[in-house]
Amino acid sequence: MPTPFSPTRRTFLKTLTAAGAAAAVPAIVPARVLGADAPSNKIHMAGIGLGGMGTGDLGGFLGDYRTRVVAVCDVDENHAGRAKKIIDDRYKTTDCKTYHDFRDLLQKEDLNAVFTAMPDHWHAMPAIAAAKAGCDIHGQKPFARSIREGRAMCDAIHRYGRIWQTGSQQRSDGRFRFACELVRNGYIGKVHRAEVGLPSGGGGGSTEPKPVPKGLDWDWWLGPAPWRPYQGFGPHWNWRWILDYSGGQLTDWCGHHVDIAHWGLGYDRTGPTKIEPIRAVYPSEGLYDAPTEYEFLCTYAGGVEISVTNNKVNPQGTKWIGDDGWVYVRRGQIDAEPKHLLNEKIGPGQIQLYNSGGHKRNFIDCCLSRKETICPAEVGHRSISVGLLGEIAMLTGRTLRWDPEKEEFLDDPGASELLGRSYREPWQL
Repeated sequence: MPTPFSPTRRTFLKTLTAAGAAAAVPAIVPARVLGADAPSNKIHMAGIGLGGMGTGDLGGFLGDYRTRVVAVCDVDENHAGRAKKIIDDRYKTTDCKTYHDFRDLLQKEDLNAVFTAMPDHWHAMPAIAAAKAGCDIHGQKPFARSIREGRAMCDAIHRYGRIWQTGSQQRSDGRFRFACELVRNGYIGKVHRAEVGLPSGGGGGSTEPKPVPKGLDWDWWLGPAPWRPYQGFGPHWNWRWILDYSGGQLTDWCGHHVDIAHWGLGYDRTGPTKIEPIRAVYPSEGLYDAPTEYEFLCTYAGGVEISVTNNKVNPQGTKWIGDDGWVYVRRGQIDAEPKHLLNEKIGPGQIQLYNSGGHKRNFIDCCLSRKETICPAEVGHRSISVGLLGEIAMLTGRTLRWDPEKEEFLDDPGASELLGRSYREPWQL
């Protein structure tokens, strides 16, 4: 069993007077010092964003005996209060603290890790701040709302030596891993194409202003996004269909099925060299402006293509097509041709992909061991980058050439302007 992590190490380091002594302090404290079950011997965590997804993540971390959730932060006091009650009921205390501003949380609490589950346009700033504060981070997909935000997040996580887990939990599902291992070990021969199908829909929405719900700080919810009146689009779900905050079903699911396509092809840390827009349907009326149908084609170095569409074109999930057959996988289903591939066993002499043993468990394991998670920052960034590149290609209506190493478009200043997003004052990346 991994040695428990010391939640007070940052405080302890501050008490050391000699720089040499500080450098010698280990990142973990043996269980025998405090006792394996002592609250002070657990990973102290906090949650930022406690809506539906954040509450689900909270339940996962409360279920791990190695963690202690000590605080929550949300701009909706109803969400924060609900999460506090869940935590206090679990620990049979009233100790959980609530915060409105993630900066106050990170400054005042002595934390080892945070889990974040906010609207996409809020993913970058809290993650970078948490990395600077010395916290490991479990962050929900999609990794970021823009490629420049994603790169800034990766750089900060690397610079401060933090552990990151992207909430792309399909990687911790044995069915997806087996499908990718079949492809990586050549069971379908040379692969020349992958087909990714994502959900459709999302149009509509009323443009009429509505009263802000009691307990919600609307200005804070908007944060770096352009100001608009509250229009009743959740705000805790239907923001997904508004481009200021998300890219619709494309960016909501790209971090799942494109992520798996990359895993099977060995493309975790690269990207396409060409993105060709084929079709995009944008709502003609109503509040929501993210595409309801979409299709684009990505070409990678070496000529392999990944087709990304809504599920009216490609069935939802991931399919790899090779010279000798195909493999298809989605949640709850795997198929292949020839069928005998489904009974193959991946042997010790073959490529065996990372087996996490559970997505949140893997994050905690890596907080303790300091090893890389099954979906670290760079991988999460590269997965959503495909959706963001497709979004830019469809918005411009142009085939785009992309340098995946420099993360730059070739000779297209107009497309380059869409790699980042302007922030509303006073917010800065």
